Amino acid sequence: MMFAGLRGVRRADLPREIAAGITLAALAIPLNIGYAQIAGLPAVVGLYAAIAPMLVFALLSSSRQLVASPDAPIAALIASLLGALAVAGSENYVELAYAQSLVCAAVFLLFYVFKLGFLANFLSEPVLVGFIAGLAVEILTSQVKKILGITTTSEEFFPEVWEIITKIPQAHWWNVLIGVGTMAVILGLRRLAPALPGPLIALVAATAAVAATGLNSKGVSVLGSVPSGLPTPHFPSGVTLGQWASLIPGAIAICAVTLADGLLTARRYAEQHDYPVDGNQELRAFGAGNIAAGLTGSMTIGSSASRTAAMDSIGSRSQIPSLVCAVVVAILLAFFSDLLAYLPNAALAGIVAVAVIKLIDLRKLAELWRLRRSEFWIAVVCLLGVPVLGSLSAVVIAFLLSAVDMVRRASKPSTAVLKPGPAGRYIRAHEPGPGPAVYRFEGPLFFANADTFKTEILALETTDVVLDAEAISDVDTTGAEALRQVEAQLTAAGRRLVVARATGDLRDLLTHYEFELTHFDSNEAAVAGVRSGESPDPGPQGG
Repeated sequence: MMFAGLRGVRRADLPREIAAGITLAALAIPLNIGYAQIAGLPAVVGLYAAIAPMLVFALLSSSRQLVASPDAPIAALIASLLGALAVAGSENYVELAYAQSLVCAAVFLLFYVFKLGFLANFLSEPVLVGFIAGLAVEILTSQVKKILGITTTSEEFFPEVWEIITKIPQAHWWNVLIGVGTMAVILGLRRLAPALPGPLIALVAATAAVAATGLNSKGVSVLGSVPSGLPTPHFPSGVTLGQWASLIPGAIAICAVTLADGLLTARRYAEQHDYPVDGNQELRAFGAGNIAAGLTGSMTIGSSASRTAAMDSIGSRSQIPSLVCAVVVAILLAFFSDLLAYLPNAALAGIVAVAVIKLIDLRKLAELWRLRRSEFWIAVVCLLGVPVLGSLSAVVIAFLLSAVDMVRRASKPSTAVLKPGPAGRYIRAHEPGPGPAVYRFEGPLFFANADTFKTEILALETTDVVLDAEAISDVDTTGAEALRQVEAQLTAAGRRLVVARATGDLRDLLTHYEFELTHFDSNEAAVAGVRSGESPDPGPQGG
């Protein structure tokens, strides 16, 4: 699978792939600078991420289209995680960002070695929707301040939002004009000429306007000088052992979000265009890409669904655009970095704002409200938790709420008393009929529902009980103890408990728990056997 992302390209496809790479560079340059600013890092750190890390990922990825780069969620996570360890923009902060890339690489590679990509499935959709929307809200708040040209003193979210509102009259209106104008150009081109790189066009226009009119001398904030030249090998310095350890939880959060978003995106496009993709190889590619990031002075990379979608929409079917993008950015830094000095920060803020506002998926939130209110509230808690409590705390709380909600639902499984129906089938009955009761329990029998199981069976006022175990997929030790107590109490009352339709795995599990229950292949056979006193299958391994 080595260089799998470069396969399937014919010579005739090269002009299209190269043109796509130039477009990708046009998207990456302003966005990477903007995301570096969100992360509290120098602009060049974001641009470096589009060279060696992007090259390494493109060569190792099994996906032919997934674009690896810094993205809004990762930038916000970096700012949130590193802000507690150092002052944003300080030398130690930047070195910690490089170290964060290496720790993320280690987590990705551990996931690869132990084939743990499936863990991304535990990041449920409500958690992911709320978490990313929360990051978008946090990012938008910071970008609004840049567009208004104001600073705030409040450190808590809601007080800061109120301070922004009260300071609107103090806004620097040239900044506002540039930021809002940039957003208008991008949105207008998206509607009228979607094939054009709107962010780059808007940024070039804003930069030219500032340079020509000298607005930077009138209070318009600009990017300033950007170091020229290519990235050089560098290992993070001045990072203590304790700081390395403190980066691990954040790395796990970054990797979880990247896996949930990146693997899903890679699989989606692989299915659409009928080529194989190996999720485990993607883990290795992300790991290697972040090693390259940490050792070449760039920020952590993840996946970019928006840039991947952009490449797909213009017909790219390989990783060649990522290679071309890396070359274009390298040329820019080597020979034309002076052109970046007059980039207005308000324009960069406008570009980022347009990019992240679509991360607030109101349609999905409305769908959760309509389909399952408990999951909607999990998403809302996560959304508000990110800006109020911090990204890592919000994820932990949302995970716990998801687990509690899952256990709550599992604690109330569907159960029923069955009666004979047409064609020998057993159907639900409102109350037990004469003779043995057939009791169906639908779900794993475990600690959260064991009491329900025991209470409902013992409440059946019949002579004997047939347990329809077809839908029981698992039994934990608490569930086994409940089953043992049911069997003992029924036996003490002179009644029998038999099992019908248990799967082979369930029979093996009951054997492991040392049960000696009689098993039947059907409810009809179980009822007939109980009535006649037969035991055609004495023991969990028979029948």
